[in-house]
Amino acid sequence: MKTLFAAVAAVALLTACQTVPDEPLRATAALQPTKGSKAFGEATFEQVGDKVRVIVFAQGLKPDQEHGFHIHEAGDCSSGDGMGTKGHFNPHGKPHAQPTTGERHAGDLPALKSAKDGRAKLDVMMDIITLGPGPASIVGRGLIVHADADDYKTQPTGNSGARIACGVIKAG
Repeated sequence: MKTLFAAVAAVALLTACQTVPDEPLRATAALQPTKGSKAFGEATFEQVGDKVRVIVFAQGLKPDQEHGFHIHEAGDCSSGDGMGTKGHFNPHGKPHAQPTTGERHAGDLPALKSAKDGRAKLDVMMDIITLGPGPASIVGRGLIVHADADDYKTQPTGNSGARIACGVIKAG
């Protein structure tokens, strides 16, 4: 009987010591229209190793057009025009540039390309940002859809026009 009890206790102890894989870090942002805009959508973020998968669905955009899309410094959409989010998220002091280069703002994301119906979808893996703690964390930051295409040259904004949708990136 003692042997059986010892075996059961050992199995229970070993089971309790096994680690369950951690859930990946996730975040979301509900994109709401700014004053005078009809653009809205949703973005999800998931930490995948040292990159973040960004998935965005947006609608109410100008049909058949690119729209600048950026993570901004502050998570404040209360102004109605998106200006409370301040400038692009740039913790490493880099110039504004194409999202495919390492020398760019951390907040420089690929453009949203709308279809004829004014809807856009983006699914991309991004480096130099994280959902975990640290200077490159995007949790609590603003997410902005702009009215126009980003030229990826004009400093520091890309000349992408008015802010037509605004959201705050929230953990969970």
